[in-house]
Amino acid sequence: MRRTCLARWLTLASLIVFSHLPANGAEQDSDPPLNFVLILVDDLGWSDLGCYGATYYESPNIDRLAGEGMRFTDAYAAAAVCSPTRAALITGRYPARIGITDWMRQAPQKHPTPADAFPDDAYEDVGEKLITPKNPFWMDLEEETLAELLQRAGYATAHIGKWHLGAQPWYPDKQGFTFHRGGSDLGQPPHYFFPYSQSPTKLLSGLEKGKDGEYLTDREAEEAVRFIRKNKDNPFFLYLAHYAVHTPIQAKPELTRKYKAKEASDQNNAAYAAMIDSVDQSVGKVLKELDSLGLSDQTVILLTSDNGGLASVTNNAPLRAGKGTPYEGGIRVPLIVRLPDVVQAGSESNVPVSSIDIFPTVLDIAGIPLFDDPMIDGKSLLGILEGDEELGREAIYWHFPHYRGGDATPYGIVRSGNHKLIRFYEDGQLELYDLKEDLGEEHNLAESMPDRAKQLDMMLSKWLLGVNAKLPKSKPNKPPVEPDSP
Repeated sequence: MRRTCLARWLTLASLIVFSHLPANGAEQDSDPPLNFVLILVDDLGWSDLGCYGATYYESPNIDRLAGEGMRFTDAYAAAAVCSPTRAALITGRYPARIGITDWMRQAPQKHPTPADAFPDDAYEDVGEKLITPKNPFWMDLEEETLAELLQRAGYATAHIGKWHLGAQPWYPDKQGFTFHRGGSDLGQPPHYFFPYSQSPTKLLSGLEKGKDGEYLTDREAEEAVRFIRKNKDNPFFLYLAHYAVHTPIQAKPELTRKYKAKEASDQNNAAYAAMIDSVDQSVGKVLKELDSLGLSDQTVILLTSDNGGLASVTNNAPLRAGKGTPYEGGIRVPLIVRLPDVVQAGSESNVPVSSIDIFPTVLDIAGIPLFDDPMIDGKSLLGILEGDEELGREAIYWHFPHYRGGDATPYGIVRSGNHKLIRFYEDGQLELYDLKEDLGEEHNLAESMPDRAKQLDMMLSKWLLGVNAKLPKSKPNKPPVEPDSP
């Protein structure tokens, strides 16, 4: 069990954090523990921010964050869809190891129970060439989350916004978040303007009350500011997981008008631009509150996305394709980290990193020891943030054993160095790209570099076995139909 695996250091973690806190009102004789704000923007594409090259979309507050921190050029979501990445983000484990490899559908029951869990060998026929593993309706409570570990080390913890890792029995409060607003098993809000939902099965937890017409992104920002203000004298971990910029594409009219009046570029969706603007304003409100409370120098901020931009909504160029696909437009995402007094302002790293790295990075920065645990796949980025140029990792992997409409068939991916290999599970077809020379993935090198393709393919196979990945299967042969008797 994972909880048993990690429990050995929880007491030590608490002692480390609390050693920084004043006793009996005595004056502190050491630096206070750092706070953490993790901002996850849903479906935000790699090219959707000014600091990543956008000219039509505007993101001055996020650009300020990049100017004060480190911008990662080769950061990846752990999956090309949301739920697997969200699970990986707060556990430090590959989605394939956890068993969550697709976005979670709503459970058929209004109040599902553990009895509704699929057996490990559950497969389904979706009418395609292969039968595919069933994806669970929730993340198992045995998973040890970042919030739980920080909470036990003395942190106040909050989750605000999209959860999408299970219904009420698996809500954020069951996974270490003492305060939560907006979480549910929904992948998108029914509506961005209050009332956000009028269906009893599609409510956003804690946001059932509000002002008519209030905008969801603004409400999330207000809840975040309220939590920071309440916990200004305590170490805190705030996970602000905006529903935006996921569909439905609904924005505040005044912001939409602003972008309709602006000259378009390759990106030209005014409502989507307005949604990005609202997220950016939310980030600005958080930054302003930290500044006003004098907490900016003791607060680490991380901002990223759960997958690439939706190709029907935004333009991910120069990356190929978008959300759900194995190409860079589906998995490469923004990642910005501001770590006061450590990260050189305005710095940049091209080291390939992943969502799985946030878990060990936060613990490392917090000074909480994570003993050598083979079940944790992520690596701490603290060395990179301090100026190192290497991470010491051979490769990053992905596993998507599902079909996604016309976007994708089941696939696996490995990136090692500048090379990226995609294996399509239906027929074993391989595609190999040199991302340094061909960021748009236009030139498949699998035939011209067969040895490298074979090497990476073997690495992928070994990894799939190591994490006990559930692979799609061929359909069983049906017996021939006997002709009717005369």
